[in-house]
Amino acid sequence: MSDLGRVLRLDARRTALLVAVPVLTVVGTAAALPALCFSVAYWDNTVVALVNAVRFLGPVAAALAAWAAVRERPLDYLRDLTARSPATGVLFDLLLLSSAALASYAAITALVVAVTLAQAESGHPHPLGVIAGAGALVLHIVVGYLTGRVVPHRATAALAFGATSMWAALRIPGVSWWSLLPPAAFTRIDLFTALRPRVFADQVLWTAGLTAALILGYVLWATRRYLLVLPLAAALAATGGATVGLQGSGSGTVRAAPAQPVCRQWPVVICVHPALRDALPRLTAVVVPLAARLNGTPGAFTEVRQRPAWAPVSVVDGVASVHLDENLSPGFAAQAARQIGDALKDSRTCAADSSDGYRALVDAWLLGDDPPSIGDTGAARRFASLTEQQRRAWLRRHFVAYRTCGLGPGDFRPAQARRHHATDEARHSRGRTAGVPSTTRDSLRGRGGHPQPAAAT
Repeated sequence: MSDLGRVLRLDARRTALLVAVPVLTVVGTAAALPALCFSVAYWDNTVVALVNAVRFLGPVAAALAAWAAVRERPLDYLRDLTARSPATGVLFDLLLLSSAALASYAAITALVVAVTLAQAESGHPHPLGVIAGAGALVLHIVVGYLTGRVVPHRATAALAFGATSMWAALRIPGVSWWSLLPPAAFTRIDLFTALRPRVFADQVLWTAGLTAALILGYVLWATRRYLLVLPLAAALAATGGATVGLQGSGSGTVRAAPAQPVCRQWPVVICVHPALRDALPRLTAVVVPLAARLNGTPGAFTEVRQRPAWAPVSVVDGVASVHLDENLSPGFAAQAARQIGDALKDSRTCAADSSDGYRALVDAWLLGDDPPSIGDTGAARRFASLTEQQRRAWLRRHFVAYRTCGLGPGDFRPAQARRHHATDEARHSRGRTAGVPSTTRDSLRGRGGHPQPAAAT
């Protein structure tokens, strides 16, 4: 009988396992790596990539397990010749198939972790997330194999693949708590946030409970040992409790996760999330000229800090808060500079900007862009003729009008021209009141005015 067991084990190793390990490894790697092709390596997203990969890896594993079960079914008469329980062979096959699937999963995990370590990784690994993915994979093996045992037909493998694929297709990230049932689906985790470990704990409990319930149910059916009813009920209860826990999680799968920033101290203090440390050189090159041009104005800043997407962009007490593109796509630094420029606006007075492009002219200089075309070509020409120092002095004088979007053509005239313009306006005003009766002039000045003597005729 021991020789018979060795024959069965050798047969299992020669077929199902030799096929399962390479196939599962290739499929899992292809499913996980696209989620890591970003310039930012965040450990939460590494775990999410592994968990999401099981949605593609699981159906293939279920189909291979069902194929192995159907193929080994004709050898059951040999197992019936032994004195062992009829469930022993099934349990042994499940152990071998699960070991093969977990070996593939371990290879995928090692590759994904290596990709993360090769980049500027940040955050903290989540072992529970890796365990949750492994548990979901084993669950697919059990479902596929037991389906092949119960329905020993050639089409069973395709049936197992189709059913588990449909179940995986229902995993739409962020729609409802239903998507958290293994194999779970998570959206990409933003910086300054992290997955709640409670979600992974409930998923581990759910897969462990349901896997145990399926195995115990099959053994109970095959052996008629009704003492297994109690552990079966306990496994079902654990699955139900985990389901309630996942339902309670709902959309609250992510929590705020403060991170110790990485900073560059000179010439301006710039601090970003540690996963975006590669952004510091480019961000410094763009922000320093803007800080120099705003120096001496109420909008001056000496520090730039990256903030989460839900925090407002602002320039307060010399600190500019900005949002950064996590993928560091081209133009991310210029976009951060524009955010600072927009934060300098008074949202109440600039709701309907009537400055006819004068503010855009100043914005282009602050951000180092090409000057725009505006209707007042004279103002644009005069502003372009100023030196860098003259423009900074001009901005210090007109910053209030710039902030409130109240710039006008008079703000771009030279000081001497503005004085002549004011004198001409005063003369024109006096000319309009010449020859007007004194009583009328008094009414123009107000009731407190002093009438002048009438002109001699």
